[in-house]
Amino acid sequence: MFDKISRSWHLVKASAGVLRTDKELLLFPVISGFATLLVALTFLVPVLGLRLFEGGEIGPVGFVVGFLFYVSQYFVIFFFNTALVGAAMIRLEGGDPTVADGLRIARSKVGVILGYAAIAATVGIVLKVLGERAGFLGRIILNLVGMAWTFATFLVVPILVTRDVGPIDAVKESVTLLKRTWGENVVGNVGINFAFGLITTAVVVLAIAMVVGAAMLGGPKLATVAVVVGVVAVVGVAVFQAALSGVYSAAVYRYAVDGQAPEGFTGGELQAAFHQK
Repeated sequence: MFDKISRSWHLVKASAGVLRTDKELLLFPVISGFATLLVALTFLVPVLGLRLFEGGEIGPVGFVVGFLFYVSQYFVIFFFNTALVGAAMIRLEGGDPTVADGLRIARSKVGVILGYAAIAATVGIVLKVLGERAGFLGRIILNLVGMAWTFATFLVVPILVTRDVGPIDAVKESVTLLKRTWGENVVGNVGINFAFGLITTAVVVLAIAMVVGAAMLGGPKLATVAVVVGVVAVVGVAVFQAALSGVYSAAVYRYAVDGQAPEGFTGGELQAAFHQK
């Protein structure tokens, strides 16, 4: 287990090194964020206009709109994550990826991405509906099921990028690979989320202090500037976390498949990770 923790740490550091080398990979989460916001605004118009969710009851039309919203959001997220992982794979193979390379890979996988988005949306809606009807203990169980689904499907996107398979087969293969990489999967994901959770909390606290101090010293205008700086800082942390998770999934997949250090990772971190058997 200690080997897995150490290997996960080396993989995370090596993934961060890739982002330092290929800073353009950070654009994928940024574009994804704007696209998901656009999708949300697009669905907001018919939801408000038709009053689909008023009165506490969701009719058939509401369920259809809700499902389409979930599918659309998941599709956008998976599309740009596929582009990110695809570009990261090029780096792992010793190439020098561009944003256009990642988008080209994602466009070639539109069909399977849409299929996987439908699967993920179905799972998400089922868990949400069951969670609303379950008691306290039931919600805990459903949260554990959701975490298990997240871990089990962690390598789906790298599989879709590198293999010519459908979404269902990709999920099955991801579950199979989880048996080999459960330590790297769990430790890496939990570690990244925990670390960035602490960083985000620290940034928010600092931003609040900045706003309060700016309001006291410079009035509303300076406070507004402080708010903008704080929001940009929080968004920046979220973007880096999303990009790091995508590159990390590519690295874990390569480890699961061949157990050899990819050419694109320079330095000793990844070599150390791949030699810890």
